[in-house]
Amino acid sequence: MILAICLSPCIDVNMEVDSLSVGKSNKILNKRIYFTGKAINSARGLKRLGAQVQATGFMYEDNGRLFEQELHYEGVPYRFVWCPGRVRENYKFVDHKSMLTEVDDISPEVSEEKKTELIARVKELSAKCEAVILSGGLARGMKPSYYADVLSAVPSGVRKIVDTSGERLLSALSCGVDLIKPNLQELQNTLNISITNKDEALYGCRQLLSRGAKYVLLSLGKEGAILTDGNRNLYCKSINVAMNSTIGAGDGMVAAATFALAKGAPMEDILRCGVAGGTAAVTTPDNITFKKEKYEEILDGLEVREI
Repeated sequence: MILAICLSPCIDVNMEVDSLSVGKSNKILNKRIYFTGKAINSARGLKRLGAQVQATGFMYEDNGRLFEQELHYEGVPYRFVWCPGRVRENYKFVDHKSMLTEVDDISPEVSEEKKTELIARVKELSAKCEAVILSGGLARGMKPSYYADVLSAVPSGVRKIVDTSGERLLSALSCGVDLIKPNLQELQNTLNISITNKDEALYGCRQLLSRGAKYVLLSLGKEGAILTDGNRNLYCKSINVAMNSTIGAGDGMVAAATFALAKGAPMEDILRCGVAGGTAAVTTPDNITFKKEKYEEILDGLEVREI
């Protein structure tokens, strides 16, 4: 079993407009609504790969039942900690010039009682798991140290996978983490460094390894990814695909890499699976995660090399 812990679910409302004019009425040409959250997206991907997976985390009473419908449709069981308020809603506007304008919300505050309840829930559920995924942002007013609080409830021997950045990531690393998945921008921001080549990228990865990570899976976007444990540095280039959406690409990478890691796969397979999951996710415009058939097709065409 793999447990996916979502601390900050959200509803993404993506709208295409002919043009976006501030202070004027704008007509929507197309609209898509996604019930999302990084760990929730990864849970869907894992389920499509055939993994036993369960979702937990904070959910909100006013509109959270919509997430239950989505997860039920995907066949992902869930046990959320329910909180007062509404799931945050993020709005993305794309005009005819492909210019993106984003308006991002933040989750309501979570009481100390609910924070404690989730830690107890994670302790209970993770005791039956091979791995846990903890990813995404935090609710309003929550300290980055809550990442460490949650991971401290996970029994030793259970693999920990974390996808976040900044102080949240550094907090998580204090507990020891089996796999982290920053992208280049997140790596730079977390360590306050500038990266212009692969040597500098590997230097940044080594800094995170020294803080408590076993593996760093560095996403390079459409260029693929690097996986390093400090001794071996592997690179896998992605393949060219029709890019229909970047939503959930990182979460697809986490799902597939976790699937391989939980089975005890070697580094080469963890990297190939991660790149296949991330690449497959960008081919699905109407879905938040990848289709298994596309994932397997891409996986067959990937090669890993030492760098």
